[in-house]
Amino acid sequence: MTTLEIKDLHVTVETPEGTKKILKGVNLTVNSGEIHAIMGPNGSGKSTLAYALAGHPKYEIESGEALLDGESILEMSPDERAKAGLFLAMQYPIEVTGVTVSNFLRTAKTAIDGQAPKLRSWVKEVREATENFRMDPAFAERDVNVGFSGGEKKRLEILQLELLKPSMAILDETDSGLDVDALRVVSDGVNRALDNTGLGVLLITHYTRILRYIKPDFVHVFVDGRIAEQGGPDLADRLEEEGYDRYFKN
Repeated sequence: MTTLEIKDLHVTVETPEGTKKILKGVNLTVNSGEIHAIMGPNGSGKSTLAYALAGHPKYEIESGEALLDGESILEMSPDERAKAGLFLAMQYPIEVTGVTVSNFLRTAKTAIDGQAPKLRSWVKEVREATENFRMDPAFAERDVNVGFSGGEKKRLEILQLELLKPSMAILDETDSGLDVDALRVVSDGVNRALDNTGLGVLLITHYTRILRYIKPDFVHVFVDGRIAEQGGPDLADRLEEEGYDRYFKN
């Protein structure tokens, strides 16, 4: 059992206009085998939560805690957080020129496990994963995300999730920019990872369409840097019908 505990987390970011407070006291607990959907309007702090937990230097932790199995991840470097079991699928994956997908994946696996995977079994595992994501095997010899479509970048993010086997995954708007077919393939990958490893998932999204394929156990609504409401899957259905306007009414 792995548990991610977020306790009264306050986060700021530097802007041209000065320091801006984004998260204003977030409390949230995610356990192994649970899917928590984070929803809310633009600018509510959803992505800030993701990147603050992952250790992005742009975001300053003002106060509060984030514990993975009782150990503070806020004291860890980003690579230490990854080795501890935390995974972030980025909304806008970056390009890495000169590094092939195959080399990138094997290097990441080696860093997390502390030893290189056996080559023959690893090659087979990567080939099976690319097939699962309906990607050409030649894809593995391309530079990471260079010239990739939006859908290919998102498939590679979740392919990493499946191969690296983290204990806790943060998926930051993985559904953005995906057509229906790609959304289904990516969602299937998340569900496979959940079935195979029992990881916990923090799924950040604007829309309910991905929740048709990845069924949340809990839904949390972010408004102005705080959780304004939380509930079960039916809460997502209400948001689809009503939107977020009611959270801004006096």
